[in-house]
Amino acid sequence: MTAEQLKTGTTTLGIVCKDGVVLAADKRATAGTMIVDKRADKVHVLTDNFACTIAGSVSEAQLLIKLIRAELKLKEIRTLKAPSAKEAANLLGGMLYASLRRMSMFPAVTHFLLSGKDSTGVHLYDLFPDGSVTHVPDYISSGSGSVFALGVLESHYKEGMSVAEGVKLAVKAVNTALNRDSASGNGIDVVVVTDKEIKRVLQKEVEVVL
Repeated sequence: MTAEQLKTGTTTLGIVCKDGVVLAADKRATAGTMIVDKRADKVHVLTDNFACTIAGSVSEAQLLIKLIRAELKLKEIRTLKAPSAKEAANLLGGMLYASLRRMSMFPAVTHFLLSGKDSTGVHLYDLFPDGSVTHVPDYISSGSGSVFALGVLESHYKEGMSVAEGVKLAVKAVNTALNRDSASGNGIDVVVVTDKEIKRVLQKEVEVVL
């Protein structure tokens, strides 16, 4: 797989905090140099326990989101208990692995960041397009603007920071990418995952940080 094939025009990130995980992404969808959507949803709530960000091929991401939602529900019905964060991550990782190796005239590459809550706490996983699953203890970013976002995260992330602090840092990091990466833009979506709930941060709260 070439670097060009792995290149995605977006900025997504996840930050692990002492009381939860913050997921964030920009809202611009591109096709080459053309902006095709200024209101793209790149942070998705999958179930009451799981949320994810997407980067890469939109059609592939949409299909995999439908599939993982169904698989998580089926697993819960079969086992009579909610899947753990690790189980959910491995399920989605297996789908990515199979998808990348499926012969197609239109190969698709998708990168997910998955956060979920279970009996052991709230977790963050990096699901690379090749199907690899990595548990993230601090922070991660994906997409073409990730190099800019990671610079901010490297400088300002502090272990044990609160979700409120994490939201501010996430907005700051994505906004930095928006100002330097032409494939990222048109606003910021933020979702917070805690042991109690998964909720979207209101746009007016994001604008206050900016």
